[in-house]
Amino acid sequence: MTSKIKQQVIDIFLKFLGREEIQNELREQINQASCILPVIENTQSPYTPDTISELSHPSLRDDIVFITSRFRSGSTLLWNLFRQTQDCTSYYEPFNERQWFNPELRGNNVDNTHRGVADYSAEYNNLTGLSKLYNENWIRQQLLMTESSWNPNMKAYIESLIDAATGRPILQFNRIDFRLPWLKKHFPNAKIIHLYRHPRDQWCSFLTDKNIMNKNDVEHTYQDAFYLDVWCKDLSQHYPILSKINTPHPYQRFYYLWKLSYLHGVAHSNHNLSFEQLTEDPEKQIKELYDVLNISKNGISELCGVIQAPPKNQWQKYASNEWFEQHEEICENNLTLLLNGTPT
Repeated sequence: MTSKIKQQVIDIFLKFLGREEIQNELREQINQASCILPVIENTQSPYTPDTISELSHPSLRDDIVFITSRFRSGSTLLWNLFRQTQDCTSYYEPFNERQWFNPELRGNNVDNTHRGVADYSAEYNNLTGLSKLYNENWIRQQLLMTESSWNPNMKAYIESLIDAATGRPILQFNRIDFRLPWLKKHFPNAKIIHLYRHPRDQWCSFLTDKNIMNKNDVEHTYQDAFYLDVWCKDLSQHYPILSKINTPHPYQRFYYLWKLSYLHGVAHSNHNLSFEQLTEDPEKQIKELYDVLNISKNGISELCGVIQAPPKNQWQKYASNEWFEQHEEICENNLTLLLNGTPT
């Protein structure tokens, strides 16, 4: 057992204990037990059923594409590009609570900011069996997963989508940025595409009513529409700066989450792409992306027509550069302390 994994095990146990003497005793017991555990590559019991054994095996397909991105970052646009690409099956937000595979729950409404999209669910038709594997808690719990995290239903759910795809499976997620190590462990040959957007414009896209949630009042009037509070609550156990107690201002919590997500994406992805690059020079960016994925570039000119970019720099209507810089400087200094242990 590596020291890192050992410490994670210890911390999980200690989280639920309050008395110092119990904590110290348990820590010593775990340390002693860890020292005598054998180091072996194959941990499979000889009596394990084949079905369980299969769950532990990674998928070795090399044509899988995972898109990782935050909410309101242009991920729907990128998903729609692949949807229009020949020999691809492009799945929209597989973990979404609308459960696209369930005709009784998914509904027909489409976000009017998702230009050129008439529905999200066509690729999920005839996949009602996914309801046996799906868990809505995936949208709010265990948002950070390491290689050793355990979630066989999530793995089986993703594999079912991949198996059902015609041609190359494309899965566009807004909920895997902190789960990429786990995803890479189970799908080692898949390509991961990381899409990101300027945080100030993304923040403005988060706000459903900018008049109420204006720069002067947002700390008291912020209303969560895109899971900021949900994510910060779960991830604060790993990154305490995300806690409302430690960071009451919503833009600062948003910025922390944006930056941590960005760092995870850059660290674990095969190709990083900004929303601004994609919308400003679509032909070049799509060619580079399809080169990475070894997808034919025939028809790219037509794909460029799918892109309808929103106006840039909308943040300037919300607050001054100084307002944003003030909050971002605080965040960057604290992140430097958190990640490096030294201030800038």
